[in-house]
Amino acid sequence: MNAPLNNAIAAMLPDLVALRHDLHRHPELMYEVPRTAGIVAAQLRACGFDAVIEGVGRTGVLGILHGAAGPADGPDRRVLFRADMDALPIQEAGGGDHASTVPGRMHACGHDGHTVMLLGAARRLAETRAFDGTLVFCFQPAEEGGAGAQAMIDDGMLDRFPVKAAFGVHNTPGLPVGQFGVARGAALASSNSLLITVDGTGGHAAEPHKARDPIVAAAQIIGAVQTIVSRVVDPLQPAVVSITSIHAGDAFNVIPDSVEMRCNIRTFSESVAATVLAELRRICAATGEAHGVRVRLDQPSITPYPPTVNDRAQTDHAVAAMRTVAGSEHVHDALKPVMASEDFAFVLRRVPGAFIFIGNGDTAAVHNPAYDFNDAAIPYGVAYWTELAKQVLPA
Repeated sequence: MNAPLNNAIAAMLPDLVALRHDLHRHPELMYEVPRTAGIVAAQLRACGFDAVIEGVGRTGVLGILHGAAGPADGPDRRVLFRADMDALPIQEAGGGDHASTVPGRMHACGHDGHTVMLLGAARRLAETRAFDGTLVFCFQPAEEGGAGAQAMIDDGMLDRFPVKAAFGVHNTPGLPVGQFGVARGAALASSNSLLITVDGTGGHAAEPHKARDPIVAAAQIIGAVQTIVSRVVDPLQPAVVSITSIHAGDAFNVIPDSVEMRCNIRTFSESVAATVLAELRRICAATGEAHGVRVRLDQPSITPYPPTVNDRAQTDHAVAAMRTVAGSEHVHDALKPVMASEDFAFVLRRVPGAFIFIGNGDTAAVHNPAYDFNDAAIPYGVAYWTELAKQVLPA
């Protein structure tokens, strides 16, 4: 980091660490984040933000900050910075004085750290206003499967505040603190969860000819699904299709009426995802016809997430900011994409931007009961956001 910025951020660090610990002690799930959202809104108002809007997408918070020259007169001088606020339904295994006080809930993905890093940048940028245009600070609920980003978009976030670019950050265990990374192009996969139900006719196991066995049909579907990636998808396009659970019957001598299976699809392309889904539907329909059973393919309440795809020009801005903060030797600007998914993808589907990774050091993996966000990463995150404002909205 450059020295003046480092000193300014260092002065904030005790308060930011204390705030992170407070958020960690009081995790909230999905859209039910009233305490966290209230703290965020109060912090933004205390910084002197030009506007603070609560209740966007149910419980999201937007903070509007104008640069020294005043408000932007159009989207070409407006940029969105985003952090997520929700925790996970996991029982924390770690101890410490900031362990979760809510049984069965914990910040197991570091969203408490993401929120605090962006709040630290909000405080610093409100002091300096060292950018030309308007920053839209987005604090989002329900990243963990609830599509909170899409809810905020549906509630008019990007219509009311159209932006030229959007940026997000996620911590990465295993990447040293003080280092950054980004994947160019496709960074994270889409995720689509489906419920496959095979309805047959049950009967006595001794008389299978009097039944229409849904288990045999389900087995055929499971085998055929394995050919989608190997024989239908372009071999140069990554894809994963997994049957992740099977439920049928509860007796040794009874053929059940139905089988329920859960399926998960992940790709880096919406067109590939459409191909996989079409082939899955064809397999289910044809197998049902062949075995004289009915096969239903349903979308559960989990919203499909699109792939997270970084824009080339905006990724270059992000890399420039990371290099300024950490030095070129600590920036990995060609990471391999991973099959995890992220709902910031909904924003990047509407506007160009970049989703980058910040080192969390040698910690447990995210979504692990022993995970904890590394407080040592906070100043690097604050510095990144602050420098990025200068890169994308130069004064």
